[in-house]
Amino acid sequence: MATNTTPIANPAPLGLLGFGMTTLLLNLHNAGIMPLSIVIVAMGFALGGSAQIIAGLMEFKKNNLFGATAFTAYGFFWWSLIIIWINPFTAVAAADDLSMGFYLMAWGIFTLAMFVGTLKHNRASQVVFLTLTLLFFLLAVADFSSSASIKQIAGWVGIVCGAAAIYNALAQIINNEFGSPLLPL
Repeated sequence: MATNTTPIANPAPLGLLGFGMTTLLLNLHNAGIMPLSIVIVAMGFALGGSAQIIAGLMEFKKNNLFGATAFTAYGFFWWSLIIIWINPFTAVAAADDLSMGFYLMAWGIFTLAMFVGTLKHNRASQVVFLTLTLLFFLLAVADFSSSASIKQIAGWVGIVCGAAAIYNALAQIINNEFGSPLLPL
């Protein structure tokens, strides 16, 4: 049986762009700059969720365990968050601050472990995962304490995180197109 030797493109920029743009939008809301609207929900489903899941599946094909796990897991994070927001399961209680705090804390723990994995990666990826770890833990604390000011601080950390992911994605694309590291990673 012949194996497929056709190379596939690097899926990381797609995953990072999906993550970064969605994270940026949601945290503009968390920082108090814009309301939560269908714009964020749609971006979370389409680019944050679907594009990251596709990127994750492509990373599995490339045998990249870190990328496959990160993009697939965070893609499904966005889908789960949307389900939490719209709560289509009317027989199940809506999320409260305590349950959201534990949900976000679990993601923070996972992200902290993934950050450790980035210590073998470029600085741009380290910045993304470090700020994402801080973001999840700050959001968990904000929910546990019902603190609007901590949520707003988390929003600003999330804006930095999203912007770092977008930069990482675009730098990889531009560097690839020009065949040299024009933008440092």
